[in-house]
Amino acid sequence: MGKAWVFGANVTTEDILPNRFLDHKNEEMGQFAMAGLDPDFVKKISIGDVVVGGANFGTGSSRETAPIALQLAGISAVVAPSFGRVFFRNCINIGLPAVMVETVEGIQQGDVLNVDLKNLTVFNTRTGVSLLITNLTGISLEILQAGGIIAYTKQRKGISHD
Repeated sequence: MGKAWVFGANVTTEDILPNRFLDHKNEEMGQFAMAGLDPDFVKKISIGDVVVGGANFGTGSSRETAPIALQLAGISAVVAPSFGRVFFRNCINIGLPAVMVETVEGIQQGDVLNVDLKNLTVFNTRTGVSLLITNLTGISLEILQAGGIIAYTKQRKGISHD
């Protein structure tokens, strides 16, 4: 559960993590999340907040550091009607829920959202509206529940998480 930070449609991986920050170590990427659209984004958010995007969120390059930046900044999920294919896969692989809902209309900046992967819903506490998550089934959901592709693979192989 976290506060919604609403962005528009066609947000690119360059918007999420601008090229000028790619020479930093992966663990430093969080401080630059969403800097292409809001340079002060990470100063305003709290751990567990949720990014809400319009259609085609995460389009553009296959920049795997874009979802890493969001996760390291403390974002708990990304909600949008659709995602760039590679961005979606990169989110799932690192254990960052990228959840599709039919529409994000009605979600306002600052609304508190509960992203419930067990019941596959996004509940807006301000409006009382519950949106059905339409994209998380099968292996994608299993990978998320394990904490990402590495944890999932270790789990499947019976390897300790140490």
